[in-house]
Amino acid sequence: MQIITTKYHGATNHRGSRISATTSGGAGRLALGWDHGIDSEDNHGAAARALMSKMSWSGKMIGGHTKNGDMVWVFAKSSSPSVKRKATT
Repeated sequence: MQIITTKYHGATNHRGSRISATTSGGAGRLALGWDHGIDSEDNHGAAARALMSKMSWSGKMIGGHTKNGDMVWVFAKSSSPSVKRKATT
């Protein structure tokens, strides 16, 4: 099962505020500029959906907040993208 983590990054002298999204396996990552027209949770959701699209994943995501303000997005079991692993003997 794959997980997407989204994280807010504040503005710097060179870049505006943004949201990054990263897959649990580390295979995918992207950043989106902060959209001031929507709320925080919708910004996190937009980043997660953009990463899903980049990875050619589809399915229903369920998101929740972590203690430090990030969000973690998991997929419903019936639509979860899987990482294939070698069988061990």
